[in-house]
Amino acid sequence: MPDIAPLAPDLLVAMRACLPDVGDRAVEAITHEVPSYRDTWRGPVGQTISRTVEIALDALVTLAGRPRGGARVTPMSPAIGGAYELGRGEARSGRSVDALLAAYRVGARVSWRELSQVAVASGATPQTLAGFAEVVFAYIDELSAASLAGYADEMNSIGREREERLLTLARLLLAGENEDVLRAAATRAHWATPRTLTAVVVPSSQARSALDQLRGHTLQLQVDAAEGERTVFLVPDVRSRSTLVRRLAGRTAVVGPTRPWTAAGSSYARANRAIATAPPPQGQAVDTEHMLAELVLAADPEALADLRRRALAPLDGLSATTRARLTETLRAWLLNHGRRDAIAAELQVHPQTVRYRMGQVRERYGDRLTDPRWILALTVALGLPPGVGPRGAG
Repeated sequence: MPDIAPLAPDLLVAMRACLPDVGDRAVEAITHEVPSYRDTWRGPVGQTISRTVEIALDALVTLAGRPRGGARVTPMSPAIGGAYELGRGEARSGRSVDALLAAYRVGARVSWRELSQVAVASGATPQTLAGFAEVVFAYIDELSAASLAGYADEMNSIGREREERLLTLARLLLAGENEDVLRAAATRAHWATPRTLTAVVVPSSQARSALDQLRGHTLQLQVDAAEGERTVFLVPDVRSRSTLVRRLAGRTAVVGPTRPWTAAGSSYARANRAIATAPPPQGQAVDTEHMLAELVLAADPEALADLRRRALAPLDGLSATTRARLTETLRAWLLNHGRRDAIAAELQVHPQTVRYRMGQVRERYGDRLTDPRWILALTVALGLPPGVGPRGAG
């Protein structure tokens, strides 16, 4: 605040006598010139602002009557406090702070016009008017700064509170809570519910760069895993899975299935199973829709291991090297429907080698290679290469 000579006592008395009218005219002008307040002035917001105007004007006149270097804390404190709370209230209302700053400018103009007329009528000198103008506009700057501080503090508080509520919502979604609980949590977090959610799991070290590639309103939650910290993203309304996977290129990511938003936990569960079944290669994004067969085969790792042992029992007694070679050939024979050239291409051997190995296999299995139930058991047992599955089962 500038140091100026205090206004004369008789002028202060004249100004204070007209403060109710000045306040009414300031409120009227603000209501007329700032559209954001036209519909709210009749309610609690209008009452709060009217009280703040009264306190501010009273503090202004008191301040103008203080001598050079006089203490200003007492008259300023209520007004500054009111301006700070007004800023917080605007943040809670969802309005921009621009409207409040515009209201300050309008109020300052009207107050200066009305009070300066009283000063002129009381015989104030030009120097007195100039000094008083400095006080008025410096005072408005301080009120504006207090409101900006209140607005910023409340926005930070709202942001932190909403972030916590979004984290809670993400936890509830991953835990598979019922729809009523999820909808209530989404409402508390002011989160617009999408039609679907898709879980994306990445190492937490890559979370920031991955988030840059995802849609807005994506929920995220950091979780602990045996392999280290992971971050789960729940991406709303994915239109193209292939586009999503491309956006995640260069990151180690697993994309779960798209599910109704209230069933997002199942998308996350499948992504977790995919990681346990076949961890994605470093720096590659994997779509679980392309590994459904592997996930089905690995659903019960103990059953799969038992089935493999039973299905491969005819090869018992062979050396480890021979057993592995014939198992590999039998798997290729099943998956390529017996087409010798295709089997040879897959194994990178000569077709005659395939013929020789399959002769050994037939000696061991006999008629079982023509039994549909045995073919089914062998196909399921060998659908995944040995060692692939949760915790390397099989």
